[in-house]
Amino acid sequence: MKKRLAKSSNNIVLTGSLAGIAEWLGIDPTIVRVLFVIISFFSAAFPGVLVYIILAMVMPSGRKNRGNRNPYDNYNRNTRNENPYREQRKPAEKVDDDDWSDF
Repeated sequence: MKKRLAKSSNNIVLTGSLAGIAEWLGIDPTIVRVLFVIISFFSAAFPGVLVYIILAMVMPSGRKNRGNRNPYDNYNRNTRNENPYREQRKPAEKVDDDDWSDF
């Protein structure tokens, strides 16, 4: 059975459309992205942007239906540390509002 053309669910930069095409073709998504940028550049960019917008709207999503779960449940902004504020912050120094000596 052939793989269905759909947006990528795990390799998304903007909408996952180009990565979905790459997965469908069985090649690296970076190659498809670079080719898309080169073709768009040499066609005065407008047709490439228009094609990308159409792909983003028309291609079905490759994401699995997870019910009513929040899509950002597994999203972690800070991947290096579990808690970036584990250490106490240094307290700010009080500033005298009447001190304009720097100017």
